Amino acid sequence: MELAQRLYQRFSTLVHELAKFGSIGAIAFVLDTTIYNVLLLGFEWGPLTSKVVATTISATFAYLGNRFWTFRHREQSGLGREYFLFFLLNGIALLFGLLVIGFTKYTLHLNDGLSLNIANFVGIGLGTLFRFWSYKKWVFLEATDPVPVELPQGGGVTRER
Repeated sequence: MELAQRLYQRFSTLVHELAKFGSIGAIAFVLDTTIYNVLLLGFEWGPLTSKVVATTISATFAYLGNRFWTFRHREQSGLGREYFLFFLLNGIALLFGLLVIGFTKYTLHLNDGLSLNIANFVGIGLGTLFRFWSYKKWVFLEATDPVPVELPQGGGVTRER
């Protein structure tokens, strides 16, 4: 039991971040999938255009949820910087989805709704793995503690000649 408690204490921040990230991601997934299907099947837009629009809307929701809930305890390096990086990284993650959907439609010639939705799910899965890693690394940074500065003995400033 002590081992489990030590592991929990060690990884509690990561566990909480993953849970919150997963919650926001689940809602963003529902948004993405719903909008994708409404545009693809309801309005008969192309699968790639539908994916770009759906991802743009769901990514905006995800940014707000992750910034103000999941990673609110992390250092804030400026809304403009975070927003730019967030959408740059989401653009890269979107490429995963577009490649899988494009491969399914244009290489495998599978044009039915089920095949395109399976491709969408695979692309979302690959993009999610990339986004979690990249957000922690570049967007929502760890809070940093100021490094203490040691003063020379006597409290005075010394200069070398």
